[in-house]
Amino acid sequence: MKYAAAKKITGILLVSSLLLSGCQFSPSTAARETAADVSQVETPSLPPGEKLKSAFSDTRIPGMIGIARNNALQLLINEETAEIAVIHSKSGQIWRSNPEEREKDGIAAGINKDLLSSQSRLSFFNSSGQSSMVNSFTDSVRHKQVSYETLPNGVRVHYQFGNTERSIEDLPVKISKERFEQYVLAKLDKSGERALKVGYAEDKDEGVYNRIDKAMQGLQLTRALKAFEDAGYTEEDLVKDHTEHGIEQERSGPRLFMLTMEYELDGEQLKVRVPASGIHFPEEYPINTLSVLEYFGAGGSKEEGSILVPDGSGALIHFNNGKLQYPSYQQDIYGPDLTMKLREASSSESKARLPVFGVIRPEGAFLGIIEEGDAVAVVNADISGKLNSYNNVYPSFYVVNKSDITLQSSDMVRTLPKFQNKPTSSDFVVRYAFVGEEQASYSGLASLYREYLVQTGGLPEMKSSEEQSTIPFYLKLFGGMTTRQHMLGIPYNSTEALTTFDEGKEILSKLMEKNVSNIQVRYAGWFNGGLHHRLPDSIKVDGVIGGKKGMKDFSAFTSEAGIGFYPDVAVLNVQSKKGFSPSNEASRSLTQEPAVLYPMDLALERRTKDVSASYVLSPNEIDDVTTDMLKDMEPLQAGGISLKDMAEQLNSDMNPKKLLDRTQALDTVRKSLDQIKQQAGSIVAEGGNAYALPYITGLTDAPMSSSRFKLEDEEVPFFQLVVHGRIPYTGSPYNLSTYTDARQYVLKLIEYGASPYFAWFNAPGHVVKETDYNHLYAANYEQWMDLAAEVYTEVSQVNKSFTGRPMITHESLSEGVFRTTYEGGGYVIVNYNDSSVEVENHTVEALSYVTGGEQL
Repeated sequence: MKYAAAKKITGILLVSSLLLSGCQFSPSTAARETAADVSQVETPSLPPGEKLKSAFSDTRIPGMIGIARNNALQLLINEETAEIAVIHSKSGQIWRSNPEEREKDGIAAGINKDLLSSQSRLSFFNSSGQSSMVNSFTDSVRHKQVSYETLPNGVRVHYQFGNTERSIEDLPVKISKERFEQYVLAKLDKSGERALKVGYAEDKDEGVYNRIDKAMQGLQLTRALKAFEDAGYTEEDLVKDHTEHGIEQERSGPRLFMLTMEYELDGEQLKVRVPASGIHFPEEYPINTLSVLEYFGAGGSKEEGSILVPDGSGALIHFNNGKLQYPSYQQDIYGPDLTMKLREASSSESKARLPVFGVIRPEGAFLGIIEEGDAVAVVNADISGKLNSYNNVYPSFYVVNKSDITLQSSDMVRTLPKFQNKPTSSDFVVRYAFVGEEQASYSGLASLYREYLVQTGGLPEMKSSEEQSTIPFYLKLFGGMTTRQHMLGIPYNSTEALTTFDEGKEILSKLMEKNVSNIQVRYAGWFNGGLHHRLPDSIKVDGVIGGKKGMKDFSAFTSEAGIGFYPDVAVLNVQSKKGFSPSNEASRSLTQEPAVLYPMDLALERRTKDVSASYVLSPNEIDDVTTDMLKDMEPLQAGGISLKDMAEQLNSDMNPKKLLDRTQALDTVRKSLDQIKQQAGSIVAEGGNAYALPYITGLTDAPMSSSRFKLEDEEVPFFQLVVHGRIPYTGSPYNLSTYTDARQYVLKLIEYGASPYFAWFNAPGHVVKETDYNHLYAANYEQWMDLAAEVYTEVSQVNKSFTGRPMITHESLSEGVFRTTYEGGGYVIVNYNDSSVEVENHTVEALSYVTGGEQL
């Protein structure tokens, strides 16, 4: 068999065994054992595609053909470059996937210049865990490895990255002198001999020729491969030579990737889909991340505009802000996966709660909504002047995660990569919505997103004004805490009361006496051992705070007084091993260890192992735990529930026997939230991740600021603009927050349309000293009661006029002066300055506010 023919067959076999739509890709034995039967999987290849027919054209976009259009949008594509353009008919704005004048970029060079012409980028690992990248321009379009199919309202694009060309691995590492000279060199002409003598060095002592890898690069490698082929050297010869010299060389196979992208007009929006079935990669090269349309709508170095990022409440990065010394923006949607802990977020970092991003220009804007794959999505953004001349924002998605296993024996330490056993099971879908000049602001994009959520059931039904006649006062009461005690030198855990149910009634009565109304109580630390309670699959009310009878009396008291009562439960983080099996019920990390979470040390901004840890509950267990929890809570007659973590975090389970990636875990959490809503009725939750919003009736610890990353220029209430009028919300408890000035707190609540929130207990403050609850040192209620009543009275007088009404716009009128406008025209102007200001025909006193417009 000739060398070329043998290689062709070998290449077919390699491609057949490797490109299985992600079914078989991990170098680990476990992955191979769980892979599908190779013989039953059809080998993917670049589809032949079809010649696209032009439905229309536009003289402003030469070289592009019209694919689909409706009353709102027109979609065009360039068959040579695979770039697309969308025309927003109402405004006339043209939104391109790639910058029009990218070839003139004076900053970008090499691969950075190629990326400006790319529509997708893949980062992947090799078997050693090292990361590399390919992009659709350099590795696909440039080699004409792209094909097209027409869709009813758009186009499907298939990319092939890389090829099956031979590599240095097809050449023998070592070959005997006799075989090399008589079987290979003797069959070549002078040029072939020269090529091999440059690439091989004789070892006279061993009687062999050794391959010189440094010499086997570029043109020299090509010549050496051709020389062996001309000599008739076959795959069998390669195996024979390696066997003879005891060489075990693992063949990595071709670095060949396939990707499908679909563009379709859906009413007034463009839907971009990367189907999971269209992602294929070799076993040896698992894809880590997929980036989509990195330069869609990118702004040039001379353009005006801003990038909207979902950091906390929301933030703007202004085009060309000159902050070249600061790192780019990058945040995981819904915060980090605690099973992975790929990146340790600082204690001051706000999470990205909403799966959105956008670009705002004076003449128009777009909002990107990550519709599928949001659980594994990352939003990335950067400014011009670093790698190129453009300001851009885009989503990327985790496909296969990696961790490292460290092996140690005597004097040797070795680190090996461990990959996720199966790729992310979700399609990746991003919806792009466009607006013209009149809505080209973060307020306009928030209205767009709010409308989208309402249409898709992403927000609860609007309550009537009568149901929201007053604003809530949120109060978190701490019931009991678990402390370490000793008896005769023997340590044991003891639950100590911070606030009994009777004491809770006294606190609430005092609040009502001070005219605080619409009180919503989250009662934490009431069962299974206090604040660090056991798994809630069975519930026993702690006797130290009043037991089951005390809880029923408290529930009756709150019901009669018109107070919302929400017993607080942590489901996803298991804070005690009692009755819990970490090996069976905890999520597994990629290294197959139970996922453990240590609290943050706020001073050092890192995890500390000096206090009690919690385990991450496997999402496989959430359904059963939820069912058991609701069954045990039913007799307690609480009338609602408080969820500490189900709207706050989202975690996977990497146990290969029952793997659930983060997108699958999201489905499980949604199902449980729906079950809780159906059975418990009202839900108050912490955090506010987008997937939880349809199920909750109140929200605490919502994002009231951004992380204030150095690259960002403005902090905006995008989250509030979306949610207000649908869900009452508040931020962190004032007395446990970073606020040092109550006046600033009041102004923030009024500007952002939020409610007051405090966290208290009845016991003296010193009882938490030198315990795991030391951070609660400022939670004794007596020192805060009068202030809380004053804050509520003032905030309620302003914000009650706007309850149940959507927040329409928020804008900065001048330095430290902001106006928030609600549906119907009512507004409030807040002045954070130390001196009065004249604005909008109003005099706004220092550290004060004025209201105006129609107020109900």
